[in-house]
Amino acid sequence: MFSCSKKNSNSNTTPVLPSSQNSFYVGEVKPAATKSCFAGAYYRKLVSSVDTWGGIGGRVVLPTIVFDPARINPAKPAQFLDNPSVYMGGNMGNQETDIGLTWEVIRDENGAVTADRRAFRPFLRRTAHGGSGQVALYENAPAEASYYWYQGEEVLMSVKIIANGILRLSIEGAGKKFEKDFEAGGYTFAGKGEFKRVNAIDQVANEGKPVQATKTKVVGAEWKSSFLYRMVNGTLVETPFHDGRYTDMRCPNTNYFSIFSTLENRAKGGEKIEIYGAGY
Repeated sequence: MFSCSKKNSNSNTTPVLPSSQNSFYVGEVKPAATKSCFAGAYYRKLVSSVDTWGGIGGRVVLPTIVFDPARINPAKPAQFLDNPSVYMGGNMGNQETDIGLTWEVIRDENGAVTADRRAFRPFLRRTAHGGSGQVALYENAPAEASYYWYQGEEVLMSVKIIANGILRLSIEGAGKKFEKDFEAGGYTFAGKGEFKRVNAIDQVANEGKPVQATKTKVVGAEWKSSFLYRMVNGTLVETPFHDGRYTDMRCPNTNYFSIFSTLENRAKGGEKIEIYGAGY
């Protein structure tokens, strides 16, 4: 469902932009020039180097969604086969996590679960982890109005290690807040790993397969800023997720994305993002 760090044979290439020329920590590992795309979704991902990072965060305006009316889910006719998401996560100790917001069903004012998807709701996903014996897990926030976010709302989202084997998701904005501690055995203060932020059009039952043609688009998403947490002298410190700290991925190909950023934007991990399945 979500874009993990598994690889296929298609390498992702992106336009080379002038760097914001930000500084680095002594000994900081630089990110890879390119990474391979994992098939199954249209997604914009920024991913860090593998280093002593302890999490990621950022402030984002949630996108507006225009669904392709031809892409109805035959199993759930009130829903579509395309499903936007905005999320974070990473890979540490050979355990992948996808944690953030996905377009979901809700409970209406009468307590009934809607047939169609109506709001962004928090989700937390991890793969299995051999070292701790953890099995793969996926869960949503409770279906309550205080945990629904809507198109165009601005949220501050973060995922960080708060204890060995424990990640904390925090989402706050538009007068609402969700916070959840999530067991992920691969994530430790002493470990090295990578963290990411992702804007995606996921596709139902399509993980690992070529993307399905669609006219669905998501517009108006904007990262005002984003940052990494780094372990410095035993403390997690926020540091800008500037363009010298990430691999720029636009999958499965650059032509599905419209990205606008300035040097000032990129110095603080910011950009505007549109994704269009029919291409630009």
